[in-house]
This record gives sequence, C-alpha cells and structure tokens, in this order.
Amino acid sequence: MTELFIEGGRALLGLEIAETSLRTAGREIAAVGADSNHGIGGVNADGLLVLPGIVDLHGDAFERQMMPRPGVDFPIDVALVDSDRQAISNGITTAYHATTWSWEPGLRSADNARRLLEAIEQMRPQLAADTRFHLRHETYNLDAESEIIDWLSEGRVDLFAFNDHMDSTVASLAKPQKRSRMVERTGLTNEAFDRLVQSVVCRSHDVPASIARLAQAARAADVRMLSHDDESPAMRQAFRAQGVAIAEFPVNEETARDAAEAGDFIVFGAPNVVRGGSHTGWTRASDMIAKGLCSVLASDYYYPAPLLAAFRLAADGVLPLAAAWQLISAAPARAAGLADRGTLAAGQRADIVLVDDAVPLRPRVVAVIAAGRLVHLAEANRLVRSSIVPRKAVAAA
Repeated sequence: MTELFIEGGRALLGLEIAETSLRTAGREIAAVGADSNHGIGGVNADGLLVLPGIVDLHGDAFERQMMPRPGVDFPIDVALVDSDRQAISNGITTAYHATTWSWEPGLRSADNARRLLEAIEQMRPQLAADTRFHLRHETYNLDAESEIIDWLSEGRVDLFAFNDHMDSTVASLAKPQKRSRMVERTGLTNEAFDRLVQSVVCRSHDVPASIARLAQAARAADVRMLSHDDESPAMRQAFRAQGVAIAEFPVNEETARDAAEAGDFIVFGAPNVVRGGSHTGWTRASDMIAKGLCSVLASDYYYPAPLLAAFRLAADGVLPLAAAWQLISAAPARAAGLADRGTLAAGQRADIVLVDDAVPLRPRVVAVIAAGRLVHLAEANRLVRSSIVPRKAVAAA
C-alpha cells in the first residue's frame, strides 16, 4: 500500500493526546485530522493509542541472536532479520545497532564489526526498521583507529561512541564468574586472555591522543558522538570539549547534572526503568528522569524495554505518558539529528505505532507502520476500508 488511512485512535500530537485520523502517502504522513479516506486502505485504530515510532539510539540485543550461547555462532544475516522482527514488534521503527569493536577477539572483534557493518549496509532495503550502525569504540583498541577514521569519512557510521571498559575488565579478572564470561566470549584460554589484557593496558598512554583524532574525524564527518559511562563531571566536560554532546549512561547524579546544565543529551537504559533500577547497581533511571536529568531512553539489551518503560513512568506518576513517550521518540530523534521523525505531523516520516493500553503496565503493539508501510499487524480485522469517525479531544495521558 502506498497510502493508508488511520482512524478512530487516540493520537499523540505534541504533548496532547486527542482522537483524530491520520493519512499517509508514500513514506510520509500526508495529513493529521484528515476528513476523508478517499477510498484508500484503512486501519481501524478504535480504542488504541496512535504514537510516533520509537527511535532507539542504543540496542545491542542483536548480539544474542548472533551468539545465543558462548561459542555458539549464527549467521549475521539470520541474526539481523530476527532482531528486526523483534524491534518492529515492540514499536522500534528506527534501530541503531550498537556494535562494540573491542581489542578482544570473538563476538566484539574487528572481523565481527566489519561483517556486521557490511551486512547492515546490504540488508537495509529488506529490513522493516530503519536500521543504522552505532559504532561503540573501545578506546584502548588503538589498532582500529585508522580504519574507523576511514569509515567515518566514508559516511558508514551513523553514531559513534567512546567506550572504556578497561578498568572494569582488569577488576573482573579477580571475580571468577565475570572473568569466565569474558574469556568465553573471546574464545581464548585464561592464560592467553591475561596476556592480551596486559599488552593492551601497557598502551594506555596512547589513548587520549587517539580519542582526540577520532573525535576530530567524527566532527569533520558530521557524525554525532556519545561518551559511555562517564564517571565524573570532569570526564563529561573533557568529552564535551571535543564535540561529544551525548552522555550515555552517566554513572552518578553529579555527572548527569553537569551534562544537563550544559544542554547535553543524556541517555539511560529503558530496562533500568522497567526493572526499577540498574542491574549494575548504578544510577536509577526513573530518579534521573524525575529530576530532569535524562532526556533519552534506549533499549540497551532488551528490545521490549522502551515501550514498557514509557508506560511504567506514566503508571508510577513520574511523567504523563505524552511526556514519557518523548524520551523514546522525539528526543532521541533530535539527539541523532533526525529531523524527519519522532512526532506525528504532516511531512514527517510515517513511522507510527498502534498500541492497546487496556492492561496496565502491559502495552501491546497491535500494528506498526514504518516509512509508510504496514510492517506488523497483530489483528488482521483492523485492516478495513475506512469510515469516518468524528474527532474529539480526550484527556492527556
């Protein structure tokens, strides 16, 4: 279908939820509050919320499709298709696959990063979600610098993050369970892994200059940058000075507050909201949201989380649903520099999610339209020849 008419639903328009109709044409929303379907195919949204598609800046759950168990690999194309289905069925219409390129072999190796980038580039036309490449660069991975600069200059990287997990890696060497997981992921022996860590740590003096060169390359390519797990205001300020305007998962309130005061985008994990806290014991995202210290929620390791988190925030009285949805749609779109999505308005990309909110805290995605295409439909009877339903305002959620 090149045109769709969505009627009878409660649509999120800015910070208001009102009953209205929408018409799409091609890849865009043609009209909001359209009075006639003009004989085109329709979707009956009666009793449903009509919401902008979710923009997910950081999702790495696809790694579990690639390696569901340590040492058990599946083809990347199979993993991407399965991840796409999961993302779309949970309302994610723009998916940034957060790909870690580390100094370690195995799942987060150079070869895997290259293969994943190539697969995303080749498979984009057949994936339902607008699938993009978020490169998470481990800053101690110094040998990757030249190739990453080439990728940036060639426009192959959509988001670029600076990660530094070296301290936690070294600390985990003394913790048998964590150590075992790291070693299994690499496929190395314990002795080989220890030698590798030692050789990487020895190059720490070269890391700051490498970060500066990579940040310069990203700025030149106009690629938005993130810093991951900022530990202090000083760390956030140092990255900000190099044009890194997105603070991803700051580990304490002091750092998040520094980011907020400077106008940075602040990303926390939606699973943190859904579960009521961080699995690492760090900052509680819902507290940061209540204090105005979080502007974006991302799926992180669990694709259903953004949808669930928005409704959890509303149910807990942290934010009205209309404001909570901004954290997973309009705000991440702005952070990524995507001016064509995140809101329901004429001329915007037709990324639309229809949600049944009848059961508290358990929203159910009934239909998803991505770039004007109906890509997910859980209730076939919703696809009908449209009839006109009078519009009326309803209370904002």
